[in-house]
This record gives sequence, structure tokens and C-alpha cells, in this order.
Amino acid sequence: MRTLFMQGPSYDGYDGGAGARYQSKREIRSFWYPTWLAQPAALVEGSKLIDAPPHRLGIDDVLGEVKTRELVVLHTSTPSFSSDIRTAEAVRAANPSALIGLVGAKAMVDPNGSLAGSPVIDFVAREEFDFTVKEIAEGRDLASVKGISWRNRDGVITHNPDREILEDMDALPFVSPVYKRDLVIENYFSGYLRHPYLSFYTGRGCKSRCSFCLWPQTIGGHRYRVRSVGHVMEELRYAKHAFPQVQEFFFDDDTLTDNAPRVEALAREIGKLGIMWSCNAKGNVSRETLKVMKDNGLRLLVVGYESGNQQILHNIRKGMRIEVAKKFTKDCHDLGIQIHGTFILGLPGETKETIEETIRFATEINPHTIQVSLAAPYPGTHLYAEAIEKGWLLDENMQLVSQHGVQAAAMNYPHLSHTEIFGSVEDFYRRFYLRAPKIASIVSEMVRSPQMMKRRLREGVEFFRFLRERKEAQAC
Repeated sequence: MRTLFMQGPSYDGYDGGAGARYQSKREIRSFWYPTWLAQPAALVEGSKLIDAPPHRLGIDDVLGEVKTRELVVLHTSTPSFSSDIRTAEAVRAANPSALIGLVGAKAMVDPNGSLAGSPVIDFVAREEFDFTVKEIAEGRDLASVKGISWRNRDGVITHNPDREILEDMDALPFVSPVYKRDLVIENYFSGYLRHPYLSFYTGRGCKSRCSFCLWPQTIGGHRYRVRSVGHVMEELRYAKHAFPQVQEFFFDDDTLTDNAPRVEALAREIGKLGIMWSCNAKGNVSRETLKVMKDNGLRLLVVGYESGNQQILHNIRKGMRIEVAKKFTKDCHDLGIQIHGTFILGLPGETKETIEETIRFATEINPHTIQVSLAAPYPGTHLYAEAIEKGWLLDENMQLVSQHGVQAAAMNYPHLSHTEIFGSVEDFYRRFYLRAPKIASIVSEMVRSPQMMKRRLREGVEFFRFLRERKEAQAC
């Protein structure tokens, strides 16, 4: 079937793609690659991928392509669901004969609700949906396709048996040729990565059990299944040739460092290519492994510290001790590895005092850059179930983003209101970045590089615009 994979139009600057772990507007313009859509697109011959938000495409811009397709697969999420349903209905109006399906964590954890969202949705794909969608594109009877929920001819919702988890990760084709064919990579930004960057996965799953983390509890699972080092290197060699403008490669595995011997072997092979790279890591990597990675081109690690309070880390099943994270961070500083540290406010056990503790912790360990998010109880996570059980949700509609696309405070505690949690994000950012040593570091970085000066000035404008939009969202 002539197949279109699409991340539908949304708010301007809204990072909600099939790769974003938190779907919302960022502090600065940021877009992750739609890798989860590119993967099945690589399996389906003659398909096309449209990632509307980073390419600033509205619904009228995509309907021409929609009219030429027999199968349209839309990625959806809990925050973007209502918008995605409107896109699906526009697709049906433009192409009444098209088969329309939804994929993503929202579709997996709530197949009934996803299908009930609109009668134009013909099926939703659960679990890992790569080969599920491939079989549908081959024209198979929906009744025979594992891993989907669908409407039969009588309009009755039917749930087919689950699809087996993918074990041979090398069976998946490269995603970077799909990027080359269908995406403008200069439209993808990250505040902490060199631009332009390129990202893809070397494996799926994460053995950590963090209660808030969406992908391992839904699509990816808790067992880390990986591509062979040779398979990854083959794609890197292709991508280096196909995208000579790329300044940095990012490996978007939930935790690339979960398997230390493998990441060391991978790093040594990457070192032979002479490229700059970064990845997600847990704050417990040994100094020895860090040195191997640094010696072979590693520039930066994205590290989820989440909180500076040990009890909160226990509450969310982080499996991390504060003193270990501090030693890891010092090792990174000593070795010249930059860190983008991510923190979450409003997790179970949060108080005004623990927020203060986390801000002090962040300034003490001093990562190069930070991201401060609000606790987001996505359906399908343990955090969501806990919030339901204990009555923490602000309201039954649970808006994870505001009407402006900015992340909302969805949880409320008797001792800490959602407005206090929401307001603490801005306080965190200001106290971290508006310190004399941090300002001096940023200015020094800008002075050394005219390109970095231009970028940081742009990001500064975007950051203060973001803070203004947060105030508007709070007022609403």
C-alpha cells in the first residue's frame, strides 16, 4: 500500500514527535527526530515520512500528500491526542478511502480510548509497531495482524493477540536513509547538542525502573536489546557520508551506558571514524568507562538526576544514590565530559524544602546545562497509577500541556500546590543560570566562538519568551 507516516501539525515550536520523551514546548526551540516513525518507514517500500512541527507545516500543507496515499499512520501521545484526532479527521475528509491508524504510547496503553476518539480511526498498533505496520502495508487482513486493535466491518472494536517483542535488533533497517529522503535535518535543534545534529537508537529498552519514565513502561520494555556494534557502525559510516554537515551524533537509547562492555567496544570503533558523539547515561558510570568514551570522541552525556533528595529518588525507584551521582559528575568534570542534567519537580515526596535541596544540589554539581521538567503522570506509568490511587491528579481531565503547548503541573499535594510546583521551575532556572560563575562560563563560550555567540543570543531570547508563555499558561 502507498503509505504515509506522519507526525501531525501542532503548536508552533511544539516538540511532540515520535522520539520526544516529554511532549511540550521547550525552553528553547528543540525538536527530536521522529525515529519511532522512521523505523517502520524504512521497512515499507515507497513510503513517505512527514514530520510537520519542525518543518512548520500546517494541515493544508500536508493534505496534497495525504490524497495520494492508501495507508496513513499517525503518531499520537496523551498531550497531543485531541490535535491528532483533528488531523485524522482532516485526512479522512481529504481521502475517504484511506486506511488510518495510530501508533505511540497513547495508542498502546489505551487502545479502546484511542479508537473511541473518532470513528475515522481504523486501527491502533500496540507494542513495538515496526513489523505490525509493515504487515498492514503489505495488505494483510487486519484480523491476521498481531499487535493491533481495530474496528471490524460492524464497527466493533477487536483486540488481536500481542506481537512478540523484537529480539534481533539487526533485523531493523537503518533510519538515516529515511532522514535523508524525507527530512531537513537543519530543522532539528537541541540546546545542548551541536547543530546540526543527527540521532538514532542503537538499542531499545531500559533496565531501570523509574516510575515516571514512559518508554520503558510502554513500548520499549525493561530489557535492553541492542544492535550489534558492527550494525551500528555501518549506519554511522553511511550517515557520516550522507550528512557531511552534521556536527554531532547522538545515540538516543534510554541509557546507552546500561551495558558497559558494549559501550566501550562501541566507543573504540567510533573513535576510528573521528566523529563527535553524545548519548544518554545514568549517573553511575565508572571513571574507567568514561575515559574510554571520552578518548574516542564523546563530548556530552545527558544525565537524569531528577532530584537532589535521596528519599524522592527512592520513591520514584531511580536506583541511584546521591553520593554516587556526585562522584560520577566529578569524574566527568575531571575528564572534560560535558553534562546536560535533567531534573523533575513535583515528584512523590516533593516539598518546598526538597525543591530547595534539589536547586542547591544542581548548583553544587554544576552540569554545563540543565533541563527542569514538571512531574508528568503519563498513562501507562507507575506514577500515573500511584497518582490515581492517592488522589494526586489535579483534575480528572489531567492536562499535561496548556493551551499554549507549555508543560502543565498535573499533580497536586496537600502540602504543595500545583501552582507552587509550576512556579518553582522558573526559580530553578534563574538561580542556576543567573550565577556569576555560570554567566562567566557562558560568556567565555560565546567569546571563543562567533557561531556560539549567535546561537546563545538566539536561545536567550527564546528562553525568556518561554518564561513569558509559562506565565500566560499559569494565568489561564
